[in-house]
Amino acid sequence: MAIAPKPDTRPGNPNFSSGPCAKRPGFMLDALSGAMLGRSHRASGPKARLAEVIERSRAILGMPVDWRLGIVPASDTGAVEMALWSLLGACGVDVLAFDSFGEGWATDVVKQLRLADARVLAAPYGRLPDLGSVDFSRDVVFPWNGTTSGVHVPNGDWIARDRQGLTICDATSAAFAMRLAWDRLDVVTWSWQKVLGGEAAHGMLALSPRAVERLESYRPPWPLPKVFRLTSGGKLIEGIFKGETINTPSMLCVEDALDGLRWAEQVGGLDGLIARSEANLAAVARWVAHREWADFLAEDPATRSCTSICLNAPKQIAALLEREGVAYDIASYRDAPPGLRLWGGATVETTDIETLLPWLDWAHDAAAAR
Repeated sequence: MAIAPKPDTRPGNPNFSSGPCAKRPGFMLDALSGAMLGRSHRASGPKARLAEVIERSRAILGMPVDWRLGIVPASDTGAVEMALWSLLGACGVDVLAFDSFGEGWATDVVKQLRLADARVLAAPYGRLPDLGSVDFSRDVVFPWNGTTSGVHVPNGDWIARDRQGLTICDATSAAFAMRLAWDRLDVVTWSWQKVLGGEAAHGMLALSPRAVERLESYRPPWPLPKVFRLTSGGKLIEGIFKGETINTPSMLCVEDALDGLRWAEQVGGLDGLIARSEANLAAVARWVAHREWADFLAEDPATRSCTSICLNAPKQIAALLEREGVAYDIASYRDAPPGLRLWGGATVETTDIETLLPWLDWAHDAAAAR
């Protein structure tokens, strides 16, 4: 068989991991020189930095003014767990599972919280569950974008406006790259390490007024660890949403998050970030259209992720490209079908995606010839 020639050019940045993700273009460690290291996070200067992360995030995302947004421990996972353990149990719950993280939240609900009135609406990798079967008289837990499946919900139209339950949305690989339907959501979580390329360990927890009302009127029957507690004396701990974090944050990571947010503003805010991510997906789609051996894992084009771009393709390609120093960490997630996962978030340059694609042809042919 004829083998595709080895390309002469390489991506300027070979980091295509889906988390932690590529730093923003032009990033240098000097950007963090203003970090308030060795300072108490409760002092006025560091606390102001934490509040700035909250306010810049709110502004870029277009979050409603009556929502609260706070910085919490343990990345997006910690933020989701705080929501599940603090809010669930007041009514029945539907959990949508169409990737490994959705499956993880289902496990928490069924096996850890042991909620008797829980339904898991599952779909195989590449598909969504039947959104029309979701019961909004119940709480609903779902990822907006399946980070490990490359499938996202098409919009928020399927969510009832007059819902009785809360919608708890894991948006970690969607926030800053996809438009979130704030009027249909009640809890939204994400981390710094995805679309803006921040460092890990910190999560963001956004609460609607309906979610705050639940927190202040309902007490779950199980004990809550200190790092999960969002209320005191039956009232929301407002300081959490003003930069008073529950545990000690890394001020170096805070400075890095601010650097990413300032860059986001420079490239056009949310519109600019979405355009950059969608351009990356479009580049891959043009390439896939002319390949018989590669296809999107997401079966419906309307649900294809522009961040975690998952492909049905020989998994050994990833190892070949890593040895060449061309692309790092692009093998599919361990629980997903064998294939490739390219991060297409806003910090990835479309020119780097376009430069990588001929290398996929070369690696495919080289692997097949062995």
